[in-house]
This record gives sequence, structure tokens and C-alpha cells, in this order.
Amino acid sequence: MSQPLDTVIIGAGTAGLAALREVRKRTDRYLIVNEGPWGTTCARVGCMPSKALIEAANAFHRRHTFEAFGLRGATGLSADIAAVLQRVRSLRDNFVAGAMQATEALGAARIAGSATVLGPNAVDVEGTTYATRSIIIATGSRPRVPDEWLAFGDRMLTTDTLFEQPTLGPRVAVIGMGVIGVEIAQALARLGIEVATFSTGDTLAGLKDPALNAELAALLKHEMVLHTGAPAELREVAGGIEVRSGPNRVVVDQVIAAMGRVPNIEHLGLQTLGLPLDKRGMPAVNPQTQQIGDLPVFLAGDANAHAPLLHEAADEGHIAGINAMACALTPAAAPAAAPTRFQRRTPLTIVFCDPQVAMVGQRLADLESAHTVTGTVSFENQGRARAAQRNHGRLNVYADRATGRLQGAEMCAPEAEHMAHLLALAVQQKLTVHELLGMPFYHPVLEEGLRTALRDAARQLADAANSPESDLASCPALGVPALE
Repeated sequence: MSQPLDTVIIGAGTAGLAALREVRKRTDRYLIVNEGPWGTTCARVGCMPSKALIEAANAFHRRHTFEAFGLRGATGLSADIAAVLQRVRSLRDNFVAGAMQATEALGAARIAGSATVLGPNAVDVEGTTYATRSIIIATGSRPRVPDEWLAFGDRMLTTDTLFEQPTLGPRVAVIGMGVIGVEIAQALARLGIEVATFSTGDTLAGLKDPALNAELAALLKHEMVLHTGAPAELREVAGGIEVRSGPNRVVVDQVIAAMGRVPNIEHLGLQTLGLPLDKRGMPAVNPQTQQIGDLPVFLAGDANAHAPLLHEAADEGHIAGINAMACALTPAAAPAAAPTRFQRRTPLTIVFCDPQVAMVGQRLADLESAHTVTGTVSFENQGRARAAQRNHGRLNVYADRATGRLQGAEMCAPEAEHMAHLLALAVQQKLTVHELLGMPFYHPVLEEGLRTALRDAARQLADAANSPESDLASCPALGVPALE
């Protein structure tokens, strides 16, 4: 019998490619197996094509501000939906080509086909069994669509099919208003499509802070019909698809299912590992090692349902690749190598709606109210935001009442992606509100709004009045909104 492989990587998305990079540094005895299209979910159907669509939508939407800027003729502009989607596909194809370069030259180590786990040390690939010292599972995820909705055929869309459409009908329903639903619904509405949205729950874009959720809901209602609090039911009617939710009813041409994603794990044979599986068929996975139990098997990226985000998948693939090789390359007579436990990064989520939504570190719902202060700012009167006619939204920061250390933040604010990164750095470095206020803030920038929220938090902290006059962190606001 031939010598076992050092690892088999199942899946060639972001996590699989990150694992492959680490594996190739240490061995040439590996396989990477991928079923379906090559190229990552992010590049093919996720982050990148959706952002191309959003950029077009926001560019067209800016025409509504032209009159106030003194710019005339905006009413003559129109959106060519077919041309917008063609540009999205062109950019998408370029992004996918870049992702595919990572595997195209691998030769026999690259197999297109399905793989099934036969145990912790064996994998079946298209009818051939491979013995292996370790396994890395990175099979990604797919959109969740109720089986009965598939009867609507090509009128039932997901992000896997949306960008392939030559054009879109004038009436669209979006079911699910999490991160993906909010982004896509607003983009289509801004391109002139009549959009009705439906969400079983009341929270939007993953927000947990009730004040911010209400802020976002109020802003979205200016651009689309928003129905929350009841499940959506679909049926065929004359003229289209009827969507009902509680007392609400609309008829649309197409429906976009945006109800989250399902890990691709059901046909992998995980039951052969001999460990308990939860009701979803998922084994317990250590988030610091990506290891399943104490087996030489690692589950990374969207497939483990931890956080379906590219940067998290890349980290998890990196972790899985290193730890799988540690298992595989330990001499047979030596004790099993303990996997490296990685300190994970501060949680960071950004939703590319407008205003952008972002969540950093711990959410308000995760914190004890008695031990937490909330600093807040509205952007309605913030100078730079007003100059750009983007003065909408709010930002909340959460700090520990006893130590002043920043715990997290949630925001629905202009250019939140930049402030979120600053705050993620601060949380990861365990900075206090006082230390953040000692940092430079330029004028006039949107980040001055962040400083206002930090000042609000500082006033609520026990040592707020004890800072020496020589400490610039205690420099107060001028009381002139345009200069803050």
C-alpha cells in the first residue's frame, strides 16, 4: 500500500486556499479537492460582486443630492440595469480569475470532484480511497432556500444567481433582512427597482442595539417597503409571485432569498468520525485550533458556521493548515502533537448599506448594563457629514464602567467601515476611553463624531473629573457643532 498523504483539503474557497498555503510550505504530499465552481464564494457570488453592485447603486443615488449642491440636470440620469449587471460580472470574473491562480498549477494534487470522509484517516474522492494523516474540511456554504420555493424556477434568486441575470424585473421582494438582505435590497432600490422586504424578526443587518436598529429601520423605510415581525409566504398569482407576511401583501416579478447560508456538510460523512453531531449534523469545533475533538481533522471557514466572513475564513484556514501539518508530520513513535491554540482577532462585522452598519467587539446585548456605560453620537448635526449631505445615523461605544476600557461598539453611520477599524484596533489593544481621547483627531473628519461619542462615555466614568489639566485627553468640546 502506498504511503499515506499528509493531508487532504476538501474545498478550495478562502479557508481551503489559506490552508493550502500553509500545507505547501511543509509538504508536497497533499490533495486539494473541490466540488463545483473553483474560486472563492467571496469572489464569485459574495463580497466582491455585491460591492460592485452597491457602488453603482450609490453612485446613481447621489443624484438626489445634486440640487442641494447646486448641480443641475440630475433628472436626466437613468440606470441601465443590464449594463450595471454586466459590469458586475466583468469585475467578478476578474476577481475569480485571481483566486483560481492559486490552484491552477498544482497538477495531480488538484482534483475536481466530490469527497467523502471515511474516518479520521481516509477520504474517498470520486470512488478512489486515499489514506491520509490529516483532513482539512473547508467546503463553504450555500444560500438557504425553502424547498417549496424552488418551484418558482429562475424567478427565485439568491446571491448565487442574482448577478447572472441579464436584467431584473421592475418589482422585487427580498426575504430576509440580515447583512446580505439589507445590502442587496437597498442597492436594487437605489437603482430604481421597486423593492419590498420581509423579515421574520425585527432586527436588521445583525444589529443588537435597539436604538441603532430603530435608526436603520427608519432610514430604510424612505427607500423601500419594509415588513418585519412575521414569516413570508409565497404563491403563484396572475402577474407574478404573491408574497404575504401577516396582513401585508405584494406581487413581484422576482424574489431574492436572503435568509442566511447553510454549511455544506451533510454529505461529507462526518458521522464516520465517531463523535457526536448536533441537530445540524455539525461536530464541535475548537475555534482556537479548528480541530474536531482530538482527531487529526479540522473544520474551517463557512463550513463550521462560526462567522461566514472572508477574513475569518482566511484565519481559520491558516490555523487549520498549521495544525493539520503538526499532526501529519509528527513521527509515528512520538506523542501526538498538541495543536497550536491561536488567539482570535476582535470580532468585526461591516454591512455596506448607507449609512454603513458596523459591529466591533462585544455587542450591547452581550454586556451587563450595570457595569457598562454607553457613549453616543448622532451624525445629524456633525459638520463633515452635513457638508457631504450624509448626516444620518448614530454611533454607540460601550466601555467598562470600572476600568474605562472599551468593550465594543455598534453603529449605523456614514463611512462606518473606517471608524470600525479604529475601534477594533482599540478593543484588541485593550485601550481605555481616556487613552482613545488622547489620540489625534483631525478636523474636519467624520471621526470627530467618534470623539463625541467617546467624550459622552468619559463623562459617565468614575475618574472623568480627575484628569490633570496637562492631559489633552480631557480637552473638552468647544460647543460649536460645526467645529466638533
